[in-house]
Amino acid sequence: MRAVNLIAHNEVTLLESGVELFPAMIAAIEDAQYDIYFETYIFADDDTGRAVEGALIKAAQRGVKVRVVTDWWGTGNQQCKRLRDAFVEGGVHFRAFNSWFRRGVARTHRKVTVVDRTVAFVGGININDDWFCDYDARKRLPAPRWDFAVQVVGPLVSTIHHEAQAQWARVGRLGLMKRINLFREMRKQPLPDSDKPVQAAFVVRDSLRNRHTIQRAYLQAIGRAKKSVLLVNPYFAPGHKFRKALAVAGQRGVEVQLLIGVGEIWLQDMVARSFYPKLLASGVKVYEYRKTQLHAKVAVVDDDWSTVGSSNCDGLSLFLNQEANIVVKDEAFAQTMREHILEGIGDAVPVLAEEFEHVSWIRRSGYEAAYFLYKMTMRIFAIGYA
Repeated sequence: MRAVNLIAHNEVTLLESGVELFPAMIAAIEDAQYDIYFETYIFADDDTGRAVEGALIKAAQRGVKVRVVTDWWGTGNQQCKRLRDAFVEGGVHFRAFNSWFRRGVARTHRKVTVVDRTVAFVGGININDDWFCDYDARKRLPAPRWDFAVQVVGPLVSTIHHEAQAQWARVGRLGLMKRINLFREMRKQPLPDSDKPVQAAFVVRDSLRNRHTIQRAYLQAIGRAKKSVLLVNPYFAPGHKFRKALAVAGQRGVEVQLLIGVGEIWLQDMVARSFYPKLLASGVKVYEYRKTQLHAKVAVVDDDWSTVGSSNCDGLSLFLNQEANIVVKDEAFAQTMREHILEGIGDAVPVLAEEFEHVSWIRRSGYEAAYFLYKMTMRIFAIGYA
């Protein structure tokens, strides 16, 4: 199993929800001098989206080369059209990923911004208001959506920039000369530097060379865990290998705590609950987060391994969609992430084993039927899910 390629001497700052991400991101865009690569799943037509859109257009109008990719399905056809018109008028280059499913069913679920190859933002946060639901912009949440991203400064940014540039080329149809010009632009820009010792890696999932990279990173970390595993995910429906890794860790005495978002999609909740009995029997502690919409995809293993990104622990993210995570090997960062997760667990409802011992056969059968339907669907569209 290939190891994650960690790069040293980075500064990685954890950002909680849009209230911390968007000011930092807009400030970086406003300081841009060379180019901006910007990729997101949802780019909403709300105050938050308009603020980011305006910053990108202003950057382009002062000579920065701005390239934006949004997912056609996540952002919506009408909003993609509106963005295209506004961006073209403002000098921003825009592309919608996989319009009308012309390249199959896979989506880009990544949230990646790179400015001047000196600072990058990676995480799970879409470009939309924290107070409104992802799947219904008219539905106000009881509390701000809970999510995370990171700001990265240092040598790793060059790797993120290269992948963002490659994604731009993949989404469009570039001739040889345009590809050469893109490469020249990359070489002109200054390399970032940092006095921080943090080791970090940029881990992506695609359907070519990186089909299982993100799951592999999780499995390596969980398999090596000696003390604890803290895992937060809104849509928990991984394959057998992932569930087994969590169960085995719990059986060998590792404290495994799983925080799952519920209340959005009833079928998704039923699939996740079909896994509870075996996980609980293995010593895994399960919590359901009901305070507001949980959108965070984060984890901490032992004292120094963490990940923040866009990848859910389900068939779509681990085996089909394009995703991007940051893996951080650093005790201070892990401690900060741990404190946030434990706070979330404090706001959650623990799932007790005895509750599932008395679940009616009708409900239990419903859970199993939901998982069977999900598994069959994933086997059709997501090669490798089992």
